[in-house]
Amino acid sequence: MPSSSESPPSQGSLLHILGASFGIAGAVGSSIGAGILRTPGLVAAQLGSAPLMLLVWLGGGIYSLFGALAVAELAAALPSAGGWYVYARRAAGDQAGFSVGWIDWLGQCAGLAWVSVTIGEYSAALLPRLPFGSKVIGLAVLLAFALVQLLGLAAGSLSQKLLSLAKAGAFLILIAACFWFAPHAANTAAPIATGALADPAALPPLQGRALAVGLVFALQAVITTYDGWHSPIYFAEEFSDPAAALPRSLVGGVLAVTGLYVLVNLALLQVLSLPELAGSRLPLADAARLLFGGGGAQLITVLALISCLGLINAVIMAAPRVLYGLARDGLFLDAVAGVSSAGTPLLALGITTSTAAVLLLVGDFAILLGMAAFLYVLLYATGIAALFVLRWRDPELARPFRDWGYPVTAATVGVTSLAFLVGEVVSDTRNSLLAVGLILLSWPLHQAFRRLRPSIS
Repeated sequence: MPSSSESPPSQGSLLHILGASFGIAGAVGSSIGAGILRTPGLVAAQLGSAPLMLLVWLGGGIYSLFGALAVAELAAALPSAGGWYVYARRAAGDQAGFSVGWIDWLGQCAGLAWVSVTIGEYSAALLPRLPFGSKVIGLAVLLAFALVQLLGLAAGSLSQKLLSLAKAGAFLILIAACFWFAPHAANTAAPIATGALADPAALPPLQGRALAVGLVFALQAVITTYDGWHSPIYFAEEFSDPAAALPRSLVGGVLAVTGLYVLVNLALLQVLSLPELAGSRLPLADAARLLFGGGGAQLITVLALISCLGLINAVIMAAPRVLYGLARDGLFLDAVAGVSSAGTPLLALGITTSTAAVLLLVGDFAILLGMAAFLYVLLYATGIAALFVLRWRDPELARPFRDWGYPVTAATVGVTSLAFLVGEVVSDTRNSLLAVGLILLSWPLHQAFRRLRPSIS
């Protein structure tokens, strides 16, 4: 593949200009969102132990690292645009590939709508005199990021790097403040007022079944917070050296996010007692309030806003690549495979942005988000299944990178994913069944597109 220094490909082709720095920025931007603002309190409440809490956050990072190693092998061996569907199609055929691509793309559109509305809500909270509602602000932000993508791959890559750098920098500044100012805050601050527990005895040590249940629920919450580490695979075809850059992006992204999450929890424990942390709905906001007074809440709102901006940019870049890949491989309408001279899948971007905008305005994305946990874990499971199938069926496939711990690490992710799917069915049966219905809907859709394609070719 050509390097970034060579002349760009002709119009209608994806560019091959991305490097590992973009891949890591994409993984960080897709993973670190609003979840880390509240999940530490949920985990502390489930476990009642600081060492166990930190261990679970490390465990989520290890799970994600095992997944990254497995997916790095697939991505380096099959460096095509589109993400998870590429591996499902190679392993199980067109219908499986379309089904995986369909649920992946629709889930990303729902995520775009939700993040856009969330940005609108944060903006309204930060600037209450704005004359627009949260949905109008969210729609404007969605369209603004779509316009950035119209400028091309280079603009999208630069914006992702800058936003991810700003996000990581903001978190690191807050972490440093927690360690630096915590002793003073502990001596002078008033009790926090978010319903935090005051009595350390309110968190008795968990034992036996209660501990096991707490660990399961805590790990579920933590792994959800890590979701997004796989972002580089959607751009596999656009790296100048995918064999080297994809493994570095996936592994480097997971390590960066894991380090940041562990530091956040260590910093929180410097400022809040364990009972306070367990009783807090927004631990970082409570810590900032103790450190900086009333301005702490606004500080966290800004941090959440920066996190969401990085996330929306990553998703609005990735989702059109799913439609583009499906179309180019004959699983969707041919016209959607069109690419501008700047490297943007134009029609795919338009369909994605329009779908997200409709979901944002009508609010129907709420149900899709309820199914998201089931669908996203299912995507992981399809990737792991594809890895095992291709190792067995296509042993001669060129693999520039091989999963270091195969089959143990891959099997660990696969078994954990299946356990999570069972847990989702038990804990949220309605949305899990709706997710299954969405998957089944992909069969008639695939048949319909197969009939449509000859008439428009």
